[in-house]
Amino acid sequence: MRLLQAYGIDPSGQHAVVIGRSILVGKPIALMLLEADATVTIAHSRTPNLSAIARSADILIVAVGRPELVTADMVKPGAVVIDVGINRVTDPTGQGRLVGDVDFESVGQVAQFLTPVPGGIGPMTVTMLLHNTVWSYSQRLKDRALPLLRG
Repeated sequence: MRLLQAYGIDPSGQHAVVIGRSILVGKPIALMLLEADATVTIAHSRTPNLSAIARSADILIVAVGRPELVTADMVKPGAVVIDVGINRVTDPTGQGRLVGDVDFESVGQVAQFLTPVPGGIGPMTVTMLLHNTVWSYSQRLKDRALPLLRG
């Protein structure tokens, strides 16, 4: 949600499709999008007609754990695509590399906005973890300081 905010992408009134139903990513992001007044559809790797559902999204968030599952034909032109997946694959030369749940090359030709893997959501997750840790600590300090100020 912070990423959407940083890029001025307002989910209000948008159709958001979340591919992935995990308790760590899929369900929480779906609830946050609902709270931001998006219309949300939750899908997963076994959803019938997944391509058509994904193609209907103004905002597509993919966190399903399947390397390069989402291809260009599954994305509405001009959509915002956030790839949360991170998968290690071996290329034909035997070299390992990281890829997301979205085929970056093909989807990049269609989407208005696309997060890379690696380098997209991963660093954002670390940043938000640190942000929340500092915020939590500052709240503890504030709570401890109140009795001193009153005293």
